[in-house]
Amino acid sequence: MSVNGGADEPGWEVDPDDEWGVAVIATVGRQLKLRREAVGMRAAEFGTAVGYGEDLVYKVEGGKRIPRREYLERADEVLKAGGLIAATWEDVKKVRYPKHVRDLAKMESRAVESLSYGIHNLHGLLQTEEYARALLGTRRPSLSEDELERAVAARMARKAIYDRAPAPELSFVQEEVTLRRPIGGKMVLRRQLEHLLDVARLRHVEIQVMPTSRGDHPGTGGRIQVLKFGDGTAVGRADDEFDNRPVTEPRQLRILELRYGIIRAEALTARESVAFIEQLLGET
Repeated sequence: MSVNGGADEPGWEVDPDDEWGVAVIATVGRQLKLRREAVGMRAAEFGTAVGYGEDLVYKVEGGKRIPRREYLERADEVLKAGGLIAATWEDVKKVRYPKHVRDLAKMESRAVESLSYGIHNLHGLLQTEEYARALLGTRRPSLSEDELERAVAARMARKAIYDRAPAPELSFVQEEVTLRRPIGGKMVLRRQLEHLLDVARLRHVEIQVMPTSRGDHPGTGGRIQVLKFGDGTAVGRADDEFDNRPVTEPRQLRILELRYGIIRAEALTARESVAFIEQLLGET
């Protein structure tokens, strides 16, 4: 969000249960306050100079609000900090998303292989930004604008996995309905299908479609995901197994991999799936 376009929203609320996040943001806020007071600027004056309201300046300085990068850069200029305030972004960006999302992103960043089966919606790593925003907008109770933007940004940040070198092997099996449901409207769906075709062309990505007509397979209980790491360990989760908890024991992981293997065998091949998505795109 730009400074000019969001003068009343310089960042996100801090999760009080996220101890590390609270500590980082409190430290950054304290530095901002000390530097502002050192140059003799009042909060209202400083807020005007950086383009934000006085109340939100107090929230950032009090560690109640996570400042965005633009805020820190403007503050650095106004306070003539020589880049020291702007540099705090390196710490802030590590805690700007909810802890559970950071934990997932950290695991994905370590994975050498990812197996993902989706039954209701496209996997987050496959979503475009506008599709993700529309999908997250369907949650009830509704997310506030602040919560929605934070959730979208967190989901998009996870897609850095595509830029890793060496690239991890990514396998997705998506139910046909997830490609047909017009989340956000027809044009959003069209652009989402085009994006899927672009992703499917990556050499380390395989996208398969499970036709609705194939109802007798072990994925009817919900999502399945398995992440494998370079040291031979792995973590997995399924909606209908092990109380939907992450599991790491070899016996439990074998169950998830067995189910995923059968699902993958029942789905269209990667080449057939690309043709299927192209057909859907032509119909949309």
